[in-house]
Amino acid sequence: MSSEGRTTYTSTFIFATKPYDDEFHRLNDEIAERARAIPGFLGEEAWENPQTGLHSEVYYWDSLDALHQLIGMDTHREAKRLHERWIGPYRVVIGQVLSSYGDPALALEHVPAPARADGDRGDATGGDERA
Repeated sequence: MSSEGRTTYTSTFIFATKPYDDEFHRLNDEIAERARAIPGFLGEEAWENPQTGLHSEVYYWDSLDALHQLIGMDTHREAKRLHERWIGPYRVVIGQVLSSYGDPALALEHVPAPARADGDRGDATGGDERA
């Protein structure tokens, strides 16, 4: 999944975790499942820092329109309304990927099958170009 000749975007959600309940897991699972079905979704990765309690979710998109579909989801709005129950301070970063290099599949999950049809390993960020 090369992004040569096209722009790739990221949406990164960084937050301090609190205890989760069943409603959190229901909303989180539904948002993730629906996000992966949006045309233009390229993959995702997640990171946790056990020392700080911070968690990060990074989604890759081929357009801002695709990203805005996630933001406009009813379940996303519901989770945002209830977020103080499950998360502490948070930060959202929307970025445009200028280049990426190294192992293109490292840490990337849930890459849509059509993006891998040509045997590519799932690079959502543009191949082995150095900035």
